[in-house]
Amino acid sequence: MSPSPEDRRLTSLQLAVFRVLWKRGEASVAQVHAALVEDRGLAATTVATLLKRLEARGILEHRSEGRQFIYRALVDAEEVGRTMTSELVEDVYAGDVTGMFAHLLDAKGVSPEDLAKIRRLIAEAEERGG
Repeated sequence: MSPSPEDRRLTSLQLAVFRVLWKRGEASVAQVHAALVEDRGLAATTVATLLKRLEARGILEHRSEGRQFIYRALVDAEEVGRTMTSELVEDVYAGDVTGMFAHLLDAKGVSPEDLAKIRRLIAEAEERGG
């Protein structure tokens, strides 16, 4: 059974954990902790609890290697991004995609390179019919 959209909704900390797993492929509690401790100041027990809870939601799994659990993601960045973007558009912008893009373009300095990429993406979407 695949995870529901609610299960793919992640907090900032959970997303940081997934970034570690996506980058490494799989990781132990100690490896995830080491990757996060400098920026987040988390205890290893907090990371272990977080991983167990994410596994209970069906979006991580583990295998045993000696006395360690080695975790890997069961959802990819694209799935999570699609879910979170859809919810952002609906929850924050009340379905107004144009308003969301206008905010993104105003809120952050957009380089000429970024604008060129955006134009290419728009052209590709138009070619696909929407």
